[in-house]
Amino acid sequence: MVSKALSIVFRMVRRYLTFMETVISSKGQIIIPAPLRVQDRIVSGQKFEIERVDAGQYLLKRQPEPDNAGLVDWLLACPAKGFYSPAERKETTDDLPTLMFK
Repeated sequence: MVSKALSIVFRMVRRYLTFMETVISSKGQIIIPAPLRVQDRIVSGQKFEIERVDAGQYLLKRQPEPDNAGLVDWLLACPAKGFYSPAERKETTDDLPTLMFK
C-alpha cells in the first residue's frame, strides 16, 4: 500500500519537473521554458539536434561541447595582463612530411 502511494507521488513529481507546455514562435522557433533551461543549464547559443520520432513526436538532444570550449577566451580574459598569449607556431602538422624525410 505504501509503495503504491510513493509510486503515484513520484510520478506526479517527475511529471511536474519534466513536462511543460511550450509554443512555437512566428519564426518557427521552439521555446524551452525557463525552469527547464535553468535546471539543465541551457544557455543561448548551445546547439541541439532534433529527431522526428513519429508524427507529432520529436526528440531534442543537446550537442556536447568540446572539452576546451571557451578556454582561450577565458585565458585572454585573465585580469593579469600578459598572463597568457597564444603560442607562436613554428611547425604545423603540414610540415610533418618534410620533417620526417630530412
